Amino acid sequence: MVSLRSWSSAVYGADGGFALIVVLWTLVLIAFVVAHLTATGRTEIRLARNLVSNAVAEAAADGAIVEAIFYLSDPDLKRRWAVDGKARDLVIGNIRLTVRLEDEAWWINPNTAPPALVEALLSATGGDPESARRLAIAISEWVGSVPVARPQKAVVAEYRAAGLDYGPPGAPLETLDELGRVLGMTPAILTVIRPHLTLFGPPQPSAASLDPVVAAVVAQSSQVEPVPSADQPPPDVLTTRITAMAFGSSNARVTRSAVARFGAALPGGYQVLARWNGVK
Repeated sequence: MVSLRSWSSAVYGADGGFALIVVLWTLVLIAFVVAHLTATGRTEIRLARNLVSNAVAEAAADGAIVEAIFYLSDPDLKRRWAVDGKARDLVIGNIRLTVRLEDEAWWINPNTAPPALVEALLSATGGDPESARRLAIAISEWVGSVPVARPQKAVVAEYRAAGLDYGPPGAPLETLDELGRVLGMTPAILTVIRPHLTLFGPPQPSAASLDPVVAAVVAQSSQVEPVPSADQPPPDVLTTRITAMAFGSSNARVTRSAVARFGAALPGGYQVLARWNGVK
């Protein structure tokens, strides 16, 4: 005679084992989902924390530029910050910053510099004399500062012969990237000369430039006459590049740059010419 317990085991034993397996797999799946949600939540929290840190660092860098403008336009020469290219340490809130002030006259302005000065820069950065001469003339034709202008048809014909469907506009550069369109310019050449260029400096760079390449070029071309330009500020106006680097939490690092002119003749004592992210 079969007992009730033996009969129950025979009937329900297999189904019970299967049910146990289903329960175990369900628990594993739930654990996986919970782990995934936890990991996703941690990632989102980390991303949100990084975004907040970057935003705080950006605000601090912008604040440092405003503070630099305030001290550069201070009428009291004792309180005015020196434009010396040296790093100046600041703290805004819990953000550590480094501010650097540089004179735009330390670099060469291809919009107004004499072709001979641009040629000297191209030679000093590795160009052979003939290539440097041709490219310097092409740049001056592009920006409209060439001393002796050739017929426009002849210039455009050279661009057409090189497979280019445009010619020089004969107008000042709006960005340094535009130099890449000049006949004879290559990415390699532009990369080499770009750190020594500006669009906000005077026709003749300062002999006191902290850029050793520009200083050597200026010394070599000291007799070159600058190109007159109505866009240049009067001599008593100083054009300064302000670079602020902010170091925040979560390894946040932000760089803000601006170029401003300072002088008593300007409204409020200063004029901001440009702002951008990073260092140029």
